[in-house]
Formats: sequence, structure tokens, C-alpha cells
Amino acid sequence: MRAGVSARMVRHYESLGLLPRVGRTDSGYRQYTPADVHTLRFIRRARDLGFSIEEIAALLDLWQNRERASSQVKRIAQQHVAQLERRIAALQGMRTGLQALVDCCHGDDRPQCPILDELAAETPVDGQI
Repeated sequence: MRAGVSARMVRHYESLGLLPRVGRTDSGYRQYTPADVHTLRFIRRARDLGFSIEEIAALLDLWQNRERASSQVKRIAQQHVAQLERRIAALQGMRTGLQALVDCCHGDDRPQCPILDELAAETPVDGQI
């Protein structure tokens, strides 16, 4: 499709109400207007930036509302950046912990493996259940 979105995802976005139901030809093919394609590109770009469906719905509403305040858009984007930063920090913590285990593993023909030992440990390193 011209918007770079699969037919399956278009149907999904329609079912979620992000995209209005489009007209169909007599033979059942969907007919997209240039506005529909523009909306799909907007959704795809927002998804590429990791926005949730709820955030995209809010951004679409703001995009279509010419009387919006840009502060509303900025607030959504700032909250998303903060969420991404938390996820990045969590991933970096996982990477650090896993790298420490990899560094401890000899990776030879012996059966001893600190990676498997840690995965099988009764108490996780970070104390979580």
C-alpha cells in the first residue's frame, strides 16, 4: 500500500477506530482517499517512534483539531520520551547483568556454566520473585 502499512494492519487500525471505515468498490476492494493514506502514514510514523495505540489515538485527535494547543502534543511526547528512557535504563541493566554472567562463563567443554546456575538460582540476583 502507498502508506507502507499492510492490509492486515489497516484492518486492525480500522477496528480500533484510528482510521474510519473506507468505501468499497462493487467488487469489495477498499478505496482509500489521499486523506486516508495520509492518516495511515501518520499512524505508521507514530508506531515507528514507539507510541502506543492510545497515544496515537490522542495524537490523531490533536492532529485533526486545528484549535489544539501544541502544549498538549508536547506533553504526550515528553511522557513517551520519559517512558523510553525508563525502558532503556532497564534494558541497560539487563545487558550489564547478562554481560557479567557471560564474562564468568568459560565457554569450554566443561559442564559448569554460571549462566545456567544463575537462571536456576532460588533467589534472583535483583531480589525479585
